[in-house]
Amino acid sequence: MVGEGSERDYVQSIERGFAVLLAFDADRPSPTLAEVATATGLSRPAVRRILLTLQKLGYVAAVGSRWMLTPRVLTIGQHFAATHSFVETAQPHLLRLAEETQESASLAQLDGTDVVYVARVQVRRIMAVSVDVGSRVPAYATSMGRVLTAWADASVVDAVLAAGLPRLAQRTITDPTVFRDALHRVRQDGYAVVESELEDGLLSAAVPVRTPDGGVLAALAYSTTVGRRTEEQIVEKVIPLMQETAAAIGEDLRLLGGTRRLDAPARDGFY
Repeated sequence: MVGEGSERDYVQSIERGFAVLLAFDADRPSPTLAEVATATGLSRPAVRRILLTLQKLGYVAAVGSRWMLTPRVLTIGQHFAATHSFVETAQPHLLRLAEETQESASLAQLDGTDVVYVARVQVRRIMAVSVDVGSRVPAYATSMGRVLTAWADASVVDAVLAAGLPRLAQRTITDPTVFRDALHRVRQDGYAVVESELEDGLLSAAVPVRTPDGGVLAALAYSTTVGRRTEEQIVEKVIPLMQETAAAIGEDLRLLGGTRRLDAPARDGFY
């Protein structure tokens, strides 16, 4: 069956290649070979061979003793958007939501225990770290993650808890029981509002974007700061707009014949 395989089908060299690519981040934009080896846990000879292969393929370039990613890596993200029509479908709706609220609007999906931004319209930068398409944030401390986890399988929730709930900000939920209760409230309310859990002063809200058959495809999110809005104002004025936007995206998907990730079947969550 497509998507299934045994251990002998696993290609370790590909895993190592991606590990080297992912070693390039905001903290290491142009690392040395030794720094990549330290970040990946691979030997220097192995990292050297991988870097030279990636260089030949055009994904990295050597600058003296350091290495840098080339613009070619951006094509990987472009291929994701091109093969997932819901991103293109959602973009005008995100733009409209951002215009109406004068705050940033995003679309995200769950990847392991993290949330990954797959579309975003940024009105102003409100987080300490730069957030763009492809950025990852921990699911447990974000409104997007709460929405996506609330309707996920029990195994997903268990994985999030197993990864730990370290305190990231003033109000981060670190107790597993409290976290499960928060997911239960999200399912009851149909939305999530999170304040000062990922960063102090960051206030965000998210609602599910559903496929035509009712599955949760992604989370639609809105973000602002405590000084600009209160949780009550968001629930009263912003959540209805977000729910309308999510419904409009879902309706467009229905008209287009629907789209869904093969690894995201419709489900009622872990409760």
